[in-house]
Formats: sequence, C-alpha cells, structure tokens
Amino acid sequence: MTAAASRTLAVVMGDVDLVRALGLAGISSACFGFPDDPARFSRHVRATLPWIDHWQRQDELVATLLRFGRAQPEPPVLYPQTDAALLLASRHREELATAFKFVLADAALVDQLVDKDRFQALAERCGLPVPRAYRAHVSDGGRPPDPEAAFPLIVKPVVRAGDWNTVAEGGKALQVGSREEWDALWSRLVRLRCDVVVQQFVGGPESAIESYHAYVDASGEIAAEFTGRKIRTFPPRFGFSTAVEVTDLPDVAALGREVLASVGLRGVAKADFKRDEHGRLHLLEINPRFNLWHHPAAVAGVNLPAMVHADLTGAPRPAGRRATRRVAWCTPLTDLRAAYATGVSPLAWLRWARGCQAMSGLARDDPLPFMRGTLPSAVARRLPHPSLTRRR
Repeated sequence: MTAAASRTLAVVMGDVDLVRALGLAGISSACFGFPDDPARFSRHVRATLPWIDHWQRQDELVATLLRFGRAQPEPPVLYPQTDAALLLASRHREELATAFKFVLADAALVDQLVDKDRFQALAERCGLPVPRAYRAHVSDGGRPPDPEAAFPLIVKPVVRAGDWNTVAEGGKALQVGSREEWDALWSRLVRLRCDVVVQQFVGGPESAIESYHAYVDASGEIAAEFTGRKIRTFPPRFGFSTAVEVTDLPDVAALGREVLASVGLRGVAKADFKRDEHGRLHLLEINPRFNLWHHPAAVAGVNLPAMVHADLTGAPRPAGRRATRRVAWCTPLTDLRAAYATGVSPLAWLRWARGCQAMSGLARDDPLPFMRGTLPSAVARRLPHPSLTRRR
C-alpha cells in the first residue's frame, strides 16, 4: 500500500461487517451510525460522525460529509451500504466528488435498481429471468384491485423505507395466499399510502436464495467476484440475513455475469436469485452497493471493498479474484433467535456456530463491537420499562 493510500480513510455509511472487511486489509474507517452502533467501537475505526437521518435530512447530511471529507489529508473513499446511503451518494455525486472518491453505478441505473417497479421494467426489457410482477398503486386509494397474478403472491415496497416495517413487522416482504389476505393487507397499505410491487411467488425457503457479487471496474472488466447462499434470516420468512455462506456456485456466477453485463453495470453489485424446485434460477433484485457479504468474502480470500480502495488510491490491488474456500458468517445473537424460531435448539446452534469463520461484530482481535455495541443493545431491547429503551 502506498503512503497516500495508507492515509486514506474509508467513510462507511453502513455496518460493522463492512468496517471489518476493510480492516482485514489494513484500511481504517470513519463510521456513520447510531451512538450505540457496534461499528463505532471497532479498533479499525479512527473517527465517528454524528447520526443524521439519510431519508429526511439529506441536505444536512451532505454538508456534514463535505466538511469531514475536506478536513482530511487525503480525500476519503465513500462506501454506501444501504439504499438510503446509495441514493444520497448517487444523487449528490457531483458535490461529494469535490471531497471524496467513490465507485458508483450510473445515476440513472441506480434509480432503476433501487425502485422495484422500475427494476422490473428494466429486467423485462433486458430479457432477464425475473418472476412476473407489477406495481399496485395503493396511493390512489379505493377498493383493492383484482390481482394480476395467481396466488400465492409476494408484496414488497417500491422503495424500502421506514413505514414498511409497520406493515411487514421487520420483514422485507409479505406473502399473500388468498383474496381475503390481499383485501386485509390492502386496507393497511392504504393507510400508509405505500405503493407496492406484487410479484409471483417462487416456491422454496430462504435458503434457496443464492447470490452473485462482483466488482466491475471502470473498463468493464470483472475485477473480482464470489457467490453465496443464505442459511437463515430473521424473521424466518422474507427477513434479513442472520447466517450466510460464501461458497462456489458456478451456475449462479455464470448467470450473474450475464445479468450485470445486460444492464451495463459498473461498480460493486449483488444479484439475488432464488432457485426453484426444478433448479431454475429466478432473479429477484440487483443491489449496486456494498453489503454484509463482503466480510465473509474477505475471509474467504476476495476483498471487494479493499480492491475498490486500491483502485481509487493508486495502490496495488490485493490478491484474490475469487473466493478460495467456503466461509460461513452469522450475526450471533440474532441468528440464535432465528435458529430457535425454526426449531433448532440452542445447543445445536452453538455447535454450528463454532464452525463459523466470520461473525458480525465479534472477533478475537476486535471484541469491543460485540461487548459495547451488540450485547448492551440486546439487553436494552429486553428491558420492560419503555423509558429505558430507545427507538431506532
């Protein structure tokens, strides 16, 4: 690593797993997050920035980023990990480029991929293997329309934002199995004025979701890639990943390359597929941002965030174009809960977890994210008196 590269901070608009992936390559971070965010306590974090809502206070957030970036000896590298952070970075890219370095997909493509309705239209134009889907205009009100596809259906927000959690109770989507369920859900959506995408359900558990990850450099070459599959989520259906595995999936890699080439993507991206009972892969979404998978992938031998940092700072790329071994990852306390919800005993989970090569916020050489962030937050959420807990 060159002297300038070693001085160049990574500004992580994300979580402790992205901080860890960068730290494994010797790259220090500045971190956005809540005051008790585990990432703030990592030994790889050199500075923290005050939490500012990414959806509601964007002008203030951009101004804060610019002040921080301009105060550094070298322009930091910006790493957006959420949809909100990605949209903010993309839509303010010209301003942010005066103080930061970053790799982002084309602005119009970012908007198309984050918006589930526009993504569906793009995928259909490109002939990609997506399930049938359409937009339901809930914001128009009125009686629930007749579904345009057969039950069961998957319902998810056009853009994932805070209001959706009040409907899905922590999940990314909802399954609707009958007309009665559709009518009941419609009345709840109308109250939120929340337009949704209604998608034909692809059968199978969450562990049938497999993904392709890549960094496509400015020349259009795939600089590095890996594949993986989900093990568990919480909630158990349509939830957020609590356990995943980086593993070699040749057909997922081949289709993933075709998908990213079809949409003309440059930068970092994850393409999620679901494998049906016949073994066919169905494309669910493309996320052009960094994610938790980059931590276990770095342990497995391919570090996409570090490769981006090297390209932007003029340092040699780290070794590792593809993952060299299978690596399991989990977020310990939440995955224990997810496992228990699916009938796995705590003892059986503990035996499995002992084989995990990567854990979110928990490492022997970096224990404080778990001890000062994850564990106290978990205890606080279980305290009975509402004045002793904080809504996040």
